[in-house]
Amino acid sequence: MAPVKVSASILSADFAHLLEDSQKAVAAGADMLHMDVMDGHFVPNISFGAPVIAGLKGKINVPFDSHLMITDPNKYIPDFAKAGSAYILFHEEAVADAAATIKLIRENGCKPGMVINPGTSEETLKPFAKDLEYVLFMSVWPGFSGQSFIPDVVPKIAKFSKWVSQQNLSMYIAVDGGISPKTAPQVVEAGANLLIAATAIFKSPDMKESIHLMKNAGTKN
Repeated sequence: MAPVKVSASILSADFAHLLEDSQKAVAAGADMLHMDVMDGHFVPNISFGAPVIAGLKGKINVPFDSHLMITDPNKYIPDFAKAGSAYILFHEEAVADAAATIKLIRENGCKPGMVINPGTSEETLKPFAKDLEYVLFMSVWPGFSGQSFIPDVVPKIAKFSKWVSQQNLSMYIAVDGGISPKTAPQVVEAGANLLIAATAIFKSPDMKESIHLMKNAGTKN
């Protein structure tokens, strides 16, 4: 089993001390910083845009994975690339031509990822999988942090992970939504190798221990 990595979603950080909180998460073991970008249209909430990410560029020594929960991602991909994103993730549900979006992300020097909501079949990922470096299964409906994990997503992760292995593909299989040391084992067992957590990291009394437990969720005692 590949090592499990953790991406800390800054959505639950203290935005008055965003750089400090982000640095603490990395020092505690986070492998990436996850940027939840919301437009108030594709999802009901509004979070932040490229300037916030750009403010962290060069000050954090892990990659940024920018999750565009927005209606027209193609329009803004160049902005998020310039802001310092290593990975740019778009929703399958938000684009008419996923192949064109993947191409645009690469043309802007970033690695492409595709996201699906809890109600979307994992089958929609397969036609594009060979061109993706990251797929993200939402285990809550996107738009807010602190939601409860939706267990129905686990079988979808397992099916897709098995198919990826059969196709000899290599990518991050990530899950986001209600991820914590409690829920991590079931998604890791299903094949997830990247866990995105917000509340479980930034609201944890022991950030380092929380990240450690998630990274070791697939370890049998």
